[in-house]
Amino acid sequence: MTAAAPSYEFKVLKVDIAADGVAHVVVNRPEALNAYSTQTWTEIGQCFGQIKRDGRVRSVVLSAAGRMFTAGLDLKEALTGPLGKRPDPDADAARRGYYHRLFILEFQDAISAIEACDKPVVVAVHGGCLGIGIDVISACDVRFASEDAYFMVKEVDIGMAADIGTLQRLPKVVGNDSWVRDVCYTARRVSAKEAHCVGLLSRVLPSKEAAVDAALETARAIAAKSPVAVVSTKHLLNYSRDHSVREGLEYTALWNTLAHNSHDMAAAVLASLKKQQARFPNL
Repeated sequence: MTAAAPSYEFKVLKVDIAADGVAHVVVNRPEALNAYSTQTWTEIGQCFGQIKRDGRVRSVVLSAAGRMFTAGLDLKEALTGPLGKRPDPDADAARRGYYHRLFILEFQDAISAIEACDKPVVVAVHGGCLGIGIDVISACDVRFASEDAYFMVKEVDIGMAADIGTLQRLPKVVGNDSWVRDVCYTARRVSAKEAHCVGLLSRVLPSKEAAVDAALETARAIAAKSPVAVVSTKHLLNYSRDHSVREGLEYTALWNTLAHNSHDMAAAVLASLKKQQARFPNL
């Protein structure tokens, strides 16, 4: 019996899965400038965890509704949440800190689900991308933006260090330690042009619509490839980023002893020889 397709019913995310295997995830809180509430980041974690296990999905586009990608953390909610709660006078710092650490780890895991999702994620940014927005896009695989996009690592402006992934991923994304420290220490505004120059973005498009269209086009190109090859490539790129060259090579050899047993390799070679487009079954 074939398992039922998973449902993508969320309160603040809109998810569409096309017949070609491209999932389009839209953060849909335009009235709050797509600020990340607990509901938002929880649903992000759930959604990308579900996509990882959904064999129909081969690639993902992430975008946002309204006039900006995100205004960052929902500060109104934060004042009444874990960050704004008064300390329990009967609990010592160690006991309070223990549970606060668990909250931060849960938040980190939700955003890291984007990176942990084996299907490549292409993000299309428009307007402002502030604070947690940098955490989100640095966890994505490919980053496009509209010309009006701008980026700010805002956490120092609210009295804290970024703690959901920016400080860990951004240096590896752009490979420029001086620039990363500049933008993280000052919280200054970075234009799409500058972000493209330093390697944060691979493309800058004239408008939001053009950025989303380009992201969908790229996602379709990815979805047309062997899903075994694509998920293997993402997995091995992520592993190699965090390990030495030798460790990456040895792990790749081990991984491919399994992945090379796919029928996709023969299908791809045969299609190439016949100058045809190969067709690959879902994962």
